Amino acid sequence: MTINEIQDLIKFIAKAGVTEVEIEKKDFKITIKSQMPKRKGEPESVIQVPVAIAPHAAGVLPEAPVQEATPAVIEDESDNYITVKSPMIGTFYHRSAPDKDPFVEVGQSIKNGDVLCVIEAMKLFNEIESEVAGKIVKFLVDDNSPVEYDQPLFLVDPF
Repeated sequence: MTINEIQDLIKFIAKAGVTEVEIEKKDFKITIKSQMPKRKGEPESVIQVPVAIAPHAAGVLPEAPVQEATPAVIEDESDNYITVKSPMIGTFYHRSAPDKDPFVEVGQSIKNGDVLCVIEAMKLFNEIESEVAGKIVKFLVDDNSPVEYDQPLFLVDPF
């Protein structure tokens, strides 16, 4: 659903006098609540629109520039592994397209500058590059799942 369609829906609901509408489809859910004025002279309806959009599930991901801000790296003292964390909020992808090979796999050796994954943020697909050399030990995030800023993505055994 586009922003214009959402705005048109809000206008329609306000004119119709409906107090609440909830629409849920495969890739999004929208709830619109309206508080109608009780008396003449009170302000027009207040409409609250919380929107939750599911991760992008299209076939081919468009090209995007390499992410300038590389992921945070923090040593995990208990295992001597390095945790690669997300530099942004978005949707995590292991591969550039569903029919492509993953950027990295468990057990694979990586070096500085290798692309580890893609994070989609606001329809831009940002390549996340490694700041460390080592071997991928574990994925900490599932493919096509939302990630938060500073959320752990991978464990790396440094060389």
